[in-house]
Order: sequence, then structure tokens, then C-alpha cells
Amino acid sequence: MEYRTGARELETTLKAWDALMPGRGNINLVACGGTALTLLGYKESTKDVDFLVPQPGEHKLLLDFLKKAGYRRTTQYGWQRAGETVLFDLYPGKKVYTTELLTSPLAKGGSRLWKEWKKISVRILNPSDLIISKMFRGTEVDIQDSLLLLEKEKLDLGALTKRYWETAQYEISEARVLRNWAILMKRLEKDKHDGKRR
Repeated sequence: MEYRTGARELETTLKAWDALMPGRGNINLVACGGTALTLLGYKESTKDVDFLVPQPGEHKLLLDFLKKAGYRRTTQYGWQRAGETVLFDLYPGKKVYTTELLTSPLAKGGSRLWKEWKKISVRILNPSDLIISKMFRGTEVDIQDSLLLLEKEKLDLGALTKRYWETAQYEISEARVLRNWAILMKRLEKDKHDGKRR
């Protein structure tokens, strides 16, 4: 059985980081992927913990702290401590894995505050960019998560579609991500027709 992380467990870890972190520097973490849906209360848990760290100086500060706390880089963006199952994916700037967001998640409307301690603030990426970054990958889980967000959040579908297409212009595999959007729209229509969603 694969190990998954819930919101309460993640909060405990982040509080410990905040208490142990030296100095006064503030670090803004922006939850994305399944982590965002978990913190929003839409999913019980997440496989990996995904955070954007938009400010370069804060990203460096966090990585320096994690190295001293015994974490090691195990993937391109992933950090993990020996003997622990939780993997922290820490994306620098405004790029969720390979998806370059149009605007910084720290800009107005880019994210909402979840928890704040003395040195660490945790925010949740706005639902539009969450859907965009998920559908650029476009797995079945990403489609399900996007449909869930469309059901739970009050989003302007026209504005979201426009933002998706605009973001896709900067993507190398533009045709593929636009196909993913078409798949999502078909699934949304089917669900509406079947009476699964409003």
C-alpha cells in the first residue's frame, strides 16, 4: 500500500520546520497539484507534497535548511529524508513541474492563504492555475481532479478556457495540451448530461 500524506500530518511537519528554521527570513510556499486539493479539503491525502517557492532567495533558504535537517535531493525537484516516506517536490519560481504559469502565484488573485507561522506561510494556488497545470499533464487523475475543482469552485469557464489557451502558447507540446483541454470539456459535458454535476 502506497503511503499518502494528509493535511494534519503536513501541518505538523511544516510547524516543525518553522520552529527549527534559523533567522528571520519568511518563506512563502504555494501548494499545487494534489497537495492543494488536500489542503482545500477536496481530497483526503496526497501521494507527494507539491509546493511552488516563487521567490529565488526563499527557495535557496529553504533548500539550505532542508540539507542541514537531513533531507537529500532524490529527484529533479524532490527532497526526502532517509527513512521517511514523504517526498517534497519544491518548484522554484512560477513553474509547476513543466508548466510555466502566466503570473506569479504571489500576485493578487494568484493564491489564497492557508496557514501562517513565524517564518513560513503556506498558500494554495488559485483553482484556474491548478486546473491548467493538471491538464497540461492530463492523466486520468488530473482529469478527475480538474472536474472536482470545476464542481467545487465558482469558476468562469470562458475566462478559464482563455487563460488555458494563453498559457498553452508558451508550451512546447501545445497541440497535446490543447487536446487535453478538449478531453476535459467532453468529460464535463458528459457528466452534466448524466446528471453527475451541476
